[in-house]
Amino acid sequence: MAIHDAVSHRLQGVGQRYTASRRAIVTALAAAPHPLSITELVATGRGLAVSSVYRNLGVLEEAGVVHRIDTSHEFKRYELAEDLTEHHHHLICTGCGRVQDFTASPGLERQTEQALAGVAGKSGFTVRGHRIDLVGLCRNCA
Repeated sequence: MAIHDAVSHRLQGVGQRYTASRRAIVTALAAAPHPLSITELVATGRGLAVSSVYRNLGVLEEAGVVHRIDTSHEFKRYELAEDLTEHHHHLICTGCGRVQDFTASPGLERQTEQALAGVAGKSGFTVRGHRIDLVGLCRNCA
């Protein structure tokens, strides 16, 4: 699978190996329909221990494989880095910590990129991408 080759390469770049635990985490995140908490990762039934997940997520994040989403001071979710999957944005619930992915229409993406390029251009900033997180309450928490 191409994603595992890319992950292995990134880990080698930071002097780390692609262990069975790291592969299990990547596989679970790749199969998930939304970013997962550590509890959800452990519950995937892939034989992951909480301490191992914490330690390995740190390594995967350092290697640019995993992206952490801070939803509030008590909730964190993890997903594969966008360049390993597809461009998307998030709906983040401050009540329960749930994170839902969404994809904007091509027209909205173009408008967003143009607007951000204008803002960045005024300060000499070079844009390499963007992320939009909508923060609020999900239907259950509202």
